[in-house]
Amino acid sequence: MNKRKYFVLDTNVLLHNSESITSFADNYVILPMTVIEELDKFKRHNDELGRNARHAIRQLDKLRTFGSLKDGVEMENGGILKIIVEKKDIPGALLDMSVPDNRILAVANSLYLEDETVIFVSKDINARLKADALGIDVMDFEKQKCNFDELYTGWRQVTVPGEMIDRFYSDESLTIDGFELQSNEFVLLQDEIEPKHSALARATAPDKLAHLNSRYDHAWHIQPRSKEQRMAMELLLDPEISLVTLIGQAGTGKTLLALAAGLECVLHQESYEKLLVSRPVIPMGKDIGYLPGTKDEKLNLWMQPIFDNLTFLMRHSRGKDDEGTIQQKVNQLMKDQKIELEALTYIRGRSIPRQFIIVDEAQNLTPHEVKTIISRAGENTKMVFTGDPQQIDNPYLDSSSNGLSYAVERLKGHGIYGHVTLSKSERSPLSAIAADYL
Repeated sequence: MNKRKYFVLDTNVLLHNSESITSFADNYVILPMTVIEELDKFKRHNDELGRNARHAIRQLDKLRTFGSLKDGVEMENGGILKIIVEKKDIPGALLDMSVPDNRILAVANSLYLEDETVIFVSKDINARLKADALGIDVMDFEKQKCNFDELYTGWRQVTVPGEMIDRFYSDESLTIDGFELQSNEFVLLQDEIEPKHSALARATAPDKLAHLNSRYDHAWHIQPRSKEQRMAMELLLDPEISLVTLIGQAGTGKTLLALAAGLECVLHQESYEKLLVSRPVIPMGKDIGYLPGTKDEKLNLWMQPIFDNLTFLMRHSRGKDDEGTIQQKVNQLMKDQKIELEALTYIRGRSIPRQFIIVDEAQNLTPHEVKTIISRAGENTKMVFTGDPQQIDNPYLDSSSNGLSYAVERLKGHGIYGHVTLSKSERSPLSAIAADYL
């Protein structure tokens, strides 16, 4: 019989995923007393961290009814949860025990010195480095994680005989054998002899390709500049697609395309009642009260990149209007509630019907936060998530564990979902060389 392992959890694991205590099979899950104290501090927060802290505390209180947490209580998955009080410093290590991380490590170290198989679990890289320096095995909490290097891109290139491309152009669809295509995946058919002889198609079945819709080749007077942008435009304007994710580095046009499609669908086609835009520049749930001014004034400060794109789009569509007139138009659209800027923290609990919703910088959201936002979608609502998983500000997320990457991996293949990874910068030659070389 294999010896049970001791998984010592850092506070940030519970704050990241309140169900994490049940993720370690039939092993021991150890919570140092410091973790309980830190959860107590977070439980008062009216945000995602506060909600996770409160849920974790309720779970522990429920387990307490089945026995002593000091001695260990068996969970439904066969694992045993224990709360351990720190009693001493770490022998041979001059660590400041007033630091919560060090007190948590002291518990892991005491079990390690008792020859138990100990694994310290933390989202904090520095805490993992300190544990490793003590000789303790460490791991990140990897539930809800994907391999970013192998992330679904939403399209592929296939080399075929030239006559197959000709047949595709002459017929409404094409059956292609030997490929298991995802629903709404794009395929670039390329002639095996003449590479410039090509065709862009969209999968309607695992082995069937259809033409792109010519009605979706522009939005709000904006034309795609690359094949990837054309794919994105197809998904953004198709009313049958309820959820779109766009991944790309700075300058690839993901936010601009999303806004152009939103304006087209709301103002020209009137398919939706309003365009709702948000971006977690302040991480989801943080109180915007730290910024000066009223709620709208606070939002304006961290939504400035959205204003920049809207101004560009309005200028592009209205020709020679001066800057003041363009800004007045944007302000009037907001006053008429055709465009709304909202903090993500206010979305929880709402049902949002008939809206075109854009969440920019979505790489800074956890998988649970992305799930929370998507679950707010009401009847005839479309959601677009944009971001760059290689530019993450959240200290506990990376390119593989953020909510945007996780959503791409988990949702691929669903008929109402589409994704495109954009790689070519279209903002300017200067932006392109910065993205590629700096």
